[in-house]
Amino acid sequence: MKRFYTWMRISIAVWVPGMVSSVYAEAPAELSPLIREYVADQADVSNYYDLPGAPLRFVRLGTLYSNWLARLTAVDFESLPQSGKVDYLLLQNDMESSLDSLATQKRRWGELEPLLSFRSLIYALEQARWQGHAINGQAAASQVNELTRIIKQLKEQVEKGLKTNTVVTTPDTTLSTNPPPLKVSPAQAQRAAAFADQLRAVLKKWFAFHNGYQPGFSWWLKNPYEEADKQLEGYVKFLKEDVAGLKGKDDDPLIGEPIGAEELAAAIRHEILPYNAETLLQIGERERTWCEREMKRVAREMGFGDDWKAALAKVKADYVEPGQQDELITQTAQQAIRFVKSHKLVTLPPLCEETWHLTMMTPETLKTIPYAAYNNQNMMVAYARDDMNHEDKLMTMRGNNRHFVHTVTPHELIPGHHLQQFQAQRHHPARACFSTPFYVEGWALYWERRLWDLGWAQSPEDQMGMLFWRLNRTARIEVSLKFHLGRMTPAQMVDFLVDHVGHERLGATSEVRRFISDGFTPLYQAAYMLGGLQLEALRKELVEGKKMTDQEFNDAILDQNAIPIEWIRADLLNLPLTRSTQSVWKF
Repeated sequence: MKRFYTWMRISIAVWVPGMVSSVYAEAPAELSPLIREYVADQADVSNYYDLPGAPLRFVRLGTLYSNWLARLTAVDFESLPQSGKVDYLLLQNDMESSLDSLATQKRRWGELEPLLSFRSLIYALEQARWQGHAINGQAAASQVNELTRIIKQLKEQVEKGLKTNTVVTTPDTTLSTNPPPLKVSPAQAQRAAAFADQLRAVLKKWFAFHNGYQPGFSWWLKNPYEEADKQLEGYVKFLKEDVAGLKGKDDDPLIGEPIGAEELAAAIRHEILPYNAETLLQIGERERTWCEREMKRVAREMGFGDDWKAALAKVKADYVEPGQQDELITQTAQQAIRFVKSHKLVTLPPLCEETWHLTMMTPETLKTIPYAAYNNQNMMVAYARDDMNHEDKLMTMRGNNRHFVHTVTPHELIPGHHLQQFQAQRHHPARACFSTPFYVEGWALYWERRLWDLGWAQSPEDQMGMLFWRLNRTARIEVSLKFHLGRMTPAQMVDFLVDHVGHERLGATSEVRRFISDGFTPLYQAAYMLGGLQLEALRKELVEGKKMTDQEFNDAILDQNAIPIEWIRADLLNLPLTRSTQSVWKF
């Protein structure tokens, strides 16, 4: 139920102190059968009660999680080995987090009831189909006709609301000839449009099931359904384009909804961090200060004095000609593989080295992903296309220059996400549902920091490129958390990334559009740097503490799976755990 950006699903294997397992098989997994059953139950209930925003869905899923929490208490925690205790805590946290997420979703749907007051009619039709009730075509036609009437009236109310300051908090479902105005914010309109589109899909599925099968159904429902579908489609378009102003253009407004301090605190707790938002912001500011100091040092080496922005501009101007970006990335990827092997940093299975591709991003994708990304064995390459306007081409090329690519490539491929996914698919799968960006993105950031320490940069320009990315990740902590705390608007976020990080405005806008979307957890952007710091602190404890070699440590982390890093630490160090263990590790 949690909102995760899931480009990969992670699994684990066992690690014995001093020795990394070479067998790609399930770990001795005392709770693995229970986890698999939980995941299956969750999927079955969620798939069956597939009615977006329906009270029945919220009730049934809430009951599922509550029953599973009760069932979990029956497990003899003390008899479990360390890995089993970690699994127990993972299960418990996932259930509690899912209950919190359900409450948030229920609230968000309820907030939009004035705009979606017709949804109960759609729920009633679809639930009757589930339950196998005989359908009365005439009665169903009346319900669908009523649906059309309500949608038309709601659109009229919103249109009036665009011209007035009056706010209506409860819908008017009477046959009013003069319904009151309904004031809607762009953010509410964007969310309502997305929800209404989901409801339209439910109605379409209901109609398709009966149409051509139930005698007389089409006679009664064909015209009412077509009109209702037309009105729903128009209502979605109206809310999205006329009210929210989102027309699929480059200059679309940046719209998002902060979750607030209370929900942000809950998210931090469920990510197993012993900090509050203010402390995380302080960590980000501390890292930003370090980056700025280093960028001034490198700028002086490049002959720009303390003007790191001028030095960065020179770096950004060093991009390859059109058609050569894929060749640059391929060469950099092979160089990174040789570097990792020569330093004996992590195990690289030959098949992992062999099985990755490059794909080119479309201009549409670049609106939310202005730089490289990784997805399912593919590094997605960001570069200008011939169908982009001239200024956007130049900004995209500057934002994906040679020296930025020098850091991005190992981040996305080896030893970053590609190695991470490759190993994940070959290890214990039971923990796949517990994936956290603090591990997924933290792993790639950890490698950026390790490569810096090991001299991966071949020139001051490469160093400036690496520092840009590190500074960007520190800024993500600040802009994303301040946005959700209501302290920074999307426009201010863009300005901050341009002024304090050195982004091109197109890249900064794309970044912020992604940060504030519903496709990511609120802590996702902060997780890059914070997860990297966690892994770096754990390495210091284990490797610099002479308990493991670098290769043993990195292999062990990959074996553990994408779970909260504090619990990886507890497992590797065999720390005392109870069923009520809370986060305490101040990394």
